[in-house]
Order: sequence, then C-alpha cells, then structure tokens
Amino acid sequence: MQLRYNYRVYPTPDQQHALARTFGCARVVYNDGLRLRQQAREAGEKYVPDGELSKRVITQAKDTPQRAWLSEVSSVVLQQALADLNVAYRNFFTSITGKRNGRKVAPPRFRSRKDNRQAIRFTANARFKVLDNGRLRLPKIGDLSVRWSRDLPAEPSSVTVIRDAAGRYFASFVVQTAQDETLPLAESEVGIDLGLTHFAVLSDGTKVAAPKFLRHAAGKLKRLQQDLSRKQRGSQNRRKAVVKVARAHARVADTRRDWQHKLSTAIIRDNQAVYVEDLCVVGLGRTKLAKSVHDAGWASFTAMLEYKAARYGRTFIRVDRFFPSTRMCSDCGRTRKPW
Repeated sequence: MQLRYNYRVYPTPDQQHALARTFGCARVVYNDGLRLRQQAREAGEKYVPDGELSKRVITQAKDTPQRAWLSEVSSVVLQQALADLNVAYRNFFTSITGKRNGRKVAPPRFRSRKDNRQAIRFTANARFKVLDNGRLRLPKIGDLSVRWSRDLPAEPSSVTVIRDAAGRYFASFVVQTAQDETLPLAESEVGIDLGLTHFAVLSDGTKVAAPKFLRHAAGKLKRLQQDLSRKQRGSQNRRKAVVKVARAHARVADTRRDWQHKLSTAIIRDNQAVYVEDLCVVGLGRTKLAKSVHDAGWASFTAMLEYKAARYGRTFIRVDRFFPSTRMCSDCGRTRKPW
C-alpha cells in the first residue's frame, strides 16, 4: 500500500524565496487552467481536454511576456498543478452524477495567495533526490535541510513541499511499501464506543479519558486572538499576530494527532478485529456540542484505525449508525422495542 511520511524541513531565506516563487507559479497555472475552462463553458464551447489545457497555459504561456517567468521554476510542478485541477474536476463530475459516495463535491475554486496552506509536488520526473548527507535536493530550489524523525522504508515516488499557516515547511513523501508488515495473529477482538465524556469505551471495559486538547488550550488561544483583534489590518504586527494564533492551533492539532496515533497503534497491535460505530460527525458538528465533537477528532481517529488495520493485516469494520446495539441482548441477540 502507499503511505505518506512527513518530515519537517528548514529552508534558508533564499530557499524560502525560491519556494514562494514556485508556490506562486503553480497557483497561477492552476487558476489560468480553471479560468480557461470556465470561459469555454460560458461561451458554449466543448470541455477543454487535459492535453490542450497543458499546451495553452504552460507551453504557449511561457512564450508570452505576461507568463515568461513560468520558466524559472520546474515544469513538473506546473504539470502537477494542472493534474490537481483535473482531479478536482473529475471529483466534481462524479459527485453530481451520483457515481461518487459521500458528500457532494463543489466545483473547483480559484486559489489565493492568502490561502493558509501552500503546496507543490515533485514527481520522479523532476529528479528530486535525498542526498547522502540527509538533505533533500529539489530542482531550481536547492538542498533543503530535513529533520529525519525516522527512515524511509523505500524509495519515494513523489514529494510534496508544504507551507502551513504557522509558517512551517514540511516534506511529504509517498512511499510504496514492499515488505509484508502483517502482525502475528491476536486472539482478542474489540468494539469501540466513541463519546465525549470518555473518548472511547472498549468492549473489554477499558475507558479512555477524553484529553480535550482544545479546551485546555482555550485560555491561551483567547489571549492570542484578543491580541490579534487589536492589531490594525494590513500592518506587520497583525501578520505576526496571525502567525502566533496559527502556531497555537497547530500545537493543539499536533498534540491531538500524536495522541491518536499512539492509541490507534496500541488497539490495532493488541486486537485481530476492531469494530467502530459509523458516527455522523458532520451532523453532530452542527449541534451545540460542535466544539467538543471537533475537539475529540473521531473522524481522524477512525481513519487511522482503518488504514493501520489494512497495513498490518487486521480486520476493521464500521458498524451502521442505525444498528440497535443498545437495545440488543448480548446473550440471545433479541432486540427490544424502542418504546
């Protein structure tokens, strides 16, 4: 299976400038492609195919004075920006035709330089390379310093460089696992009931307390947001305050993600099968308990259980949310009436 390995990278000021230029070029190509397809639709013309779109917004655009600076960055990054646009269109079309499960997908929107997250992707065609000294070499950007928290299990097929709202840079590698990582068979199975008072109650009686990371950081977040509200719009101090708020939120998210990884790994390691109720998180997020629901992070936790079960040879089953488990006798299986 394909896995992602994320690492923190520390570009120099010159490399940050080169990355910002590359982010901007990829964003412009994406927006040009989206604008071209929208104009074709408004004019009653046919849908612009992928090959023609690439030719017009990249190849021909580089020969014009308005887009000559696209030649300053790797062409692979520009092609991947159009690939993201094509995926967005396909997801939209399959959603409106009913071929895609889940929530309806909105049509692609224009990207902004003010977006909290900026990302570019290099594939194997870009000839990126992890050097022997541990640095990541990217074309037309340079050798980035990487904080290797663990080794890559195989040669990566692509790398995505991300700049988040807190101003941090990450390198996300896509790796195809080749070795068998199936864990030894376990005798136990477990059912998990997710909640707010207790984050999880296991079928063996174990209760996992809800850590409530966002609630515990609410005081600091309140002070930072009050400080942000007092800054003049467009000022340098306001931009600094925005980064401080983003870093505080990132710290909460990182702490929650680390805790969920440790809990999900322990559950998968100790049980052969895991059963979890399929909760309607979107619906619960519209109630007065929305803040507590989002703080719990049920969706990300169950997603971790699902992919780790597939990776390590375990069974993961989502129990239908309308299954009457609370009204069913655990001994004979009889279901009592709700009234």
